[in-house]
Amino acid sequence: MKKLLPVSLIVLAIFGYDRFFGSDVPTGDVRSTDGASVAAYSDWRSGQQVQGEGIVIRLLSDDNDGSRHQRFIVRLNTGQTLLVAHNIDIAPRISSLRKGDMVAFNGEYEWNDKGGLIHWTHRDPKRNHASGWIEHDGRMYQ
Repeated sequence: MKKLLPVSLIVLAIFGYDRFFGSDVPTGDVRSTDGASVAAYSDWRSGQQVQGEGIVIRLLSDDNDGSRHQRFIVRLNTGQTLLVAHNIDIAPRISSLRKGDMVAFNGEYEWNDKGGLIHWTHRDPKRNHASGWIEHDGRMYQ
């Protein structure tokens, strides 16, 4: 339980619109495909910008404590599951999202014992953090 508190605080502190501000936004070290999040999980690493895709296996209630986040769980091709916490105070809600849908994502990975968490799926207005996004049904949400 103590491990979840820092992750929860990080998620609550997240906000941004970095791509909105142009190409001078740092892109970070993006690791593409599912392998990066699997490696980060097995090594207990957090703070790594990752990109991947998965099937939505569960829709969760919004986290309305602090910054509001749309939450859902995706399963990667590797079998690993990730909680996605998408800030809807900054980025648009994915209103058409349903269980069984495919989503692609780019965000910051945070380790937890259930597979991990992806956040920063949006822009940073201070332009200090890499841009993130979620793609669903041909539309980018950031």
